[in-house]
Amino acid sequence: MIEFRSLNKLSFHLDRLIKGRLWLKVIIGLLLGAAIGIILNPSAGFLSETSSLRIADWLDLPGKIFMRLVQMIMIPLIFTSIITGIVGNTSENLKTFGLRLLLYFIFTTTIAITIGLVVTLILKPGQYIFELGGFPNSGKSQIIPDEQTDLIANIPNAISNLIPNNPMESILTGEMLGVVIFTIIIGVAITQLRSETAKPIIRFSEAIQKICMIVVSWAMMLVPYAVFGLMAALLSRTSIEIFLGLGYYMFVVMLGLILLLAFYLILILIITNKNPFKFLKAIREPQLLAFSTASSAAVMPLSMKTADEKLGVSSNISDFIIPVGATINMDGTALFQCITTIFMAQAYGVELSIMSLLLITFTVVAASIGTPAIPGGGVIILASVLQSAGIPIDGLIIIIGIDRILGMFRTAVNVTGDLTACIIFDKFYGTKLNTEVIINDS
Repeated sequence: MIEFRSLNKLSFHLDRLIKGRLWLKVIIGLLLGAAIGIILNPSAGFLSETSSLRIADWLDLPGKIFMRLVQMIMIPLIFTSIITGIVGNTSENLKTFGLRLLLYFIFTTTIAITIGLVVTLILKPGQYIFELGGFPNSGKSQIIPDEQTDLIANIPNAISNLIPNNPMESILTGEMLGVVIFTIIIGVAITQLRSETAKPIIRFSEAIQKICMIVVSWAMMLVPYAVFGLMAALLSRTSIEIFLGLGYYMFVVMLGLILLLAFYLILILIITNKNPFKFLKAIREPQLLAFSTASSAAVMPLSMKTADEKLGVSSNISDFIIPVGATINMDGTALFQCITTIFMAQAYGVELSIMSLLLITFTVVAASIGTPAIPGGGVIILASVLQSAGIPIDGLIIIIGIDRILGMFRTAVNVTGDLTACIIFDKFYGTKLNTEVIINDS
């Protein structure tokens, strides 16, 4: 069997961030940024609107650099991680394991969206905004039934288009689902090569992983400053009344994420018979790092290390699930997209029929699978979800303003979902895969 160095061995690049309490620095940055932003806001009377906007542009700079660095290394990091994960699982069980993992991810994503639907339809956060006058162009858009029918009729084409005919185009455009499927196909093909032929490819993948982790460690140094600048810039551009008016919407998203987290804990208790509170304690470090960075891709090495050392998960399981899950298992993001879509419809006064809600559910499931595992990735995909439901995207700029705050929480939930999948699948496949690895190595 081909030997490779798992990505979790590179988690030492992130260890000092945990020891340095990055999450605490991020919270301090949030509070200080909020205070500075209120002072810089033209309504405070200290600065003119022009001066405030210019300062806000500079305050945004660390955050923009951080996002660019993470985006730059995201695809090569996920590409090499999935390949090494597949190479570590050269058993016949990989076919069944992979199919069941995909079905599990679809199941949990559907549950997340259902939670989002129920919470939003009951609490109606967009109704408050609508009563205040709504977002720009309120009431001018209606859902077009023909578009819904066309979308459903095009499902076969959408399925066939999952396999990219030009992988380089998917890489250049950041189409993550196409990249993941291409990578899985390549990874399975590598397992069919002779050991001496495959070794250079594995060594090259290891080198790329190390390079990516060095860049990630550089990017992480900017996180507290990025969060500080983001909050300061946000509150300097947005009136306090509008920001507080969105507080109810933020509360609904948080409530949905808490319910989703409770669902994970119930799964662990029922399926694995393990103490869910001990599970939460064991995964505290990757959760805090995910909260700090709002990027599940950047936390992959620490998630793998936690799964192996603290949860007792087979490395063959975690090395495959974590990279794939960081890309297609976006339950927290799916819940956010669902709540935000219905919130926007309520704010615009758009009536959603049962068919419309089913369409939104299907679209969000598909969209969340292709959501980039980077800060702001959920909002990038959200525009297509809104358009498919016939909801104006004008108000999305306001959501973008507060997205980083919500992104921290939903990323922590996304990482929790990946680790939950690891511990569940280890119960059924961990022993089998470990046994087969020993046989292959002997």
